[in-house]
Amino acid sequence: MPDLRELYQEVILDHSRSPRNFHKMEGATRTIEGYNPLCGDRLTLYLRLEGDRIADASFEGQGCAISKASASMMTVAVKGKTRKEAAALFDRFHAMLTAPKGAPFDAEALGKLTIFSGVAEFPIRVKCATMGWHTLKAALEGKEQRFAVGEQAGAAKD
Repeated sequence: MPDLRELYQEVILDHSRSPRNFHKMEGATRTIEGYNPLCGDRLTLYLRLEGDRIADASFEGQGCAISKASASMMTVAVKGKTRKEAAALFDRFHAMLTAPKGAPFDAEALGKLTIFSGVAEFPIRVKCATMGWHTLKAALEGKEQRFAVGEQAGAAKD
């Protein structure tokens, strides 16, 4: 698996150094702040919803390479998806990172996001990888303002 780990590191570093959709979005219909109190990672997620579809997604913030890369890849992955499709993607991504070691996951449905499967080996980093995703879920549920990973009722303790 050395090649996969090298690829994992390259993709994470690429998206961390040059995050996609990293800007404040003018005309956002949803804006929400995400925060990881364990390590201090923060982001502001901007969504432009057109009906039930995510027409655009962007973010700003600061944090570790994993949280920034995950948010970057998330914004790319959810553009054009319906709320239901984005929620299903959240569920698959979250399950991949929190399932017992060796548990199968839907790699085809996750596509490039499977690169984060290695994060599951480091439980302390799972919140880094899922912070942006939990923030997305909260935004899609109509919650705005500020969201802290692990502090919201009903949020998984990842």
